[in-house]
Amino acid sequence: MKPCSRDRLSTFFNDPYLEPYLDIIRRRHARAIAVERKLTARKSIADFASGHEFFGLHYKNGHWIFREWAPNAEAIFLIGPFSDWKPLKPFALKRLDDYGRWEIVLPSRTLKHGDLYRLYVKWKGGEGERIPAWTRRVVQDENTKMFSAQVWAPQYPYKWHIKK
Repeated sequence: MKPCSRDRLSTFFNDPYLEPYLDIIRRRHARAIAVERKLTARKSIADFASGHEFFGLHYKNGHWIFREWAPNAEAIFLIGPFSDWKPLKPFALKRLDDYGRWEIVLPSRTLKHGDLYRLYVKWKGGEGERIPAWTRRVVQDENTKMFSAQVWAPQYPYKWHIKK
């Protein structure tokens, strides 16, 4: 998708009341295209919308694989009871590329159904705990009111009974 030219926008918005705003509309459209390109890394917007299939926590081939998109992060750690809620080196995510994709592969024994976890992110000028963007389940602690992602991998997963 290419930014629209002034003439194309003039035709598209064939409305004299919008004429004074065509430059603003064109700039906003160009900015939207730039953001789309950044998000999709030259893939389709449909691929981006299916990001949950790549990002987040997944159990595959006897391992937990966790991926996150954090382009401005300098370091990311998975924290939870398994790390005493501290950012420890064994739970540091590895940056995969300049696009901002991060990943960690963990043995199956590291996490189990119901475990809580968060991300500890370091960025230029700061650091803090975050909930993963592609988490599938989030719960709130009744006492602290803190939210955490929760591993959801029941022994017997729910099976849909309604046919598509």
